[in-house]
Amino acid sequence: MATANDLLEDAFQRVRDGVHDLLGSVGVDELSVRPDGIGNSIGWLVWHLTRVQDDHLAEIAGIEQVWTRDGWAERFGLPFPPDATGYGFSDAEVAATRVPDRDLFDGYQAAVHAMTIELVGLQDAARLDEIIDDRWDPPVTVAVRIVSVAEDCFQHLGQANYVAGLLRHGSS
Repeated sequence: MATANDLLEDAFQRVRDGVHDLLGSVGVDELSVRPDGIGNSIGWLVWHLTRVQDDHLAEIAGIEQVWTRDGWAERFGLPFPPDATGYGFSDAEVAATRVPDRDLFDGYQAAVHAMTIELVGLQDAARLDEIIDDRWDPPVTVAVRIVSVAEDCFQHLGQANYVAGLLRHGSS
């Protein structure tokens, strides 16, 4: 019988596999292409979905984000504060999210995935029901936050694949 942990692990494994496959299917120059010069690039979408996953799940675990703990912020060298996740970014900030290496994206996402699987595997039913944000009605539990992160990842991964499809068919 599958547990909630098994389902969450499966969901995040699908995110990991999707990001890895996507990054393997595009050229490094395609990472920064923005549809019509204004949309989100594949690189920004992958960076953002991974940053949100890292930020939100590290908070649940009460640990430092992989981004800062393991030196990814320095390796990426982006012109943003280390706590930036891309949320609320301006057009100029999205355009400035450029990394000349697919392996860097993939490595960071793999490291966040490892943290995620460890975190998800440690959650028991009582912890999943724990309220972690009472600013919402209803209040947000650990389970709701984890599911919302997975949903955000799936949406951004789908958007990134859409952009890759546009590039493959000569539309941008």
